[in-house]
Amino acid sequence: MFEFATSARIVFGAGTRRQAGGLARGLGRQALVVTGSRPERADFLGELLGEAGVEFSVLAVAGEPTLDAAREGAAHARREGCDLVIGLGGGSALDAAKAMAALAANPGDVLDYLEVIGGGAELPNAPLPMLAMPTTAGTGSEVTRNAVLLSPEHRAKVSLRSRLMIPRVALVDPELTYEMPPAVTASTGMDALTQLIEPFTCRRANPLVDALCREGMARVARGLVRAWADGSDAGARGDMSLASLLGGMALANAGLGIVHGIAGPAGGMFAAPHGALCAALLPHALAVNRRALEAREPGSPVLARYDEVARLLTGRAEARAPDGERWARDLAVRLVIPGLAAYGVTEGHIAELVEKTLAASSTRGNPIELERGEIAEIIARAL
Repeated sequence: MFEFATSARIVFGAGTRRQAGGLARGLGRQALVVTGSRPERADFLGELLGEAGVEFSVLAVAGEPTLDAAREGAAHARREGCDLVIGLGGGSALDAAKAMAALAANPGDVLDYLEVIGGGAELPNAPLPMLAMPTTAGTGSEVTRNAVLLSPEHRAKVSLRSRLMIPRVALVDPELTYEMPPAVTASTGMDALTQLIEPFTCRRANPLVDALCREGMARVARGLVRAWADGSDAGARGDMSLASLLGGMALANAGLGIVHGIAGPAGGMFAAPHGALCAALLPHALAVNRRALEAREPGSPVLARYDEVARLLTGRAEARAPDGERWARDLAVRLVIPGLAAYGVTEGHIAELVEKTLAASSTRGNPIELERGEIAEIIARAL
């Protein structure tokens, strides 16, 4: 038994951003446009909304969205009478937009609904309808049911989560990702890969998710290095945008694993991009998970899945799990992925990170319950 939910409408392809005005008009008449730190990138969107007769105001969210940013955005939406939210940007901007859309339509404070540090209550009302337009290829936030928010007070990144929060329309135009610099292409691309491998091997994998992950992993394998080397490679950018979309659909309907279990708390403790953390952790998590399964659950079908991951990534029919681990390590080196130490993580932080990882919701999806020492090993190897 399984369930599958995603956006009511997904529009994908080069140039599809030109449909934004008409799509927005189908959702509302007064839009809150949420962008990243460069609101000028939404100028084209403003023109399209004007042509469609949709009024709008713009809010820029620099960096990771905080609880206060979500509160302020929701208050702005209520004050301006917004009946629609448009998110344009990377995963942080889209998460901010989703949180604002949810809070604007619901009573109480964001802490009433947050996981881990909050009350974890269900949203009683549907969020404002949302149009999501990603400008990076990594998070898949345009089709996920949660928004990751930073609480500086708690030194934690946690999710506001509800099946009602999946954006109504996901508009994915690979051309919007062409301006990503190589370092961002690398870290977001490795995040996309992680969000395809972890749902494929997690405890709640299902046949629909499996198909999405297989397709997505193959596209990352052929597209990531090309997109990193040449940001204007249309085929590679298309592969990565689609892989990110598929990964978002997969994680929203299956779950994740230990990489995200560590990356979430680490992102709350250190000023590090989420994708960069996942990129540093992935190769080591693959190896430790496989070893733990071989030692304690040698009959687990996930071991065969790790072999399949290796075949998809390497393109070799005879590849086995260790080959996939080496491929991921070599890829991280080629893409100049920094270790966790580059963001201030030291051996002295490992014990605290392990405890926070054990409490993270993503950790529960890992294919095997890892021991504290195993989690610590992943972090130490990723330094």
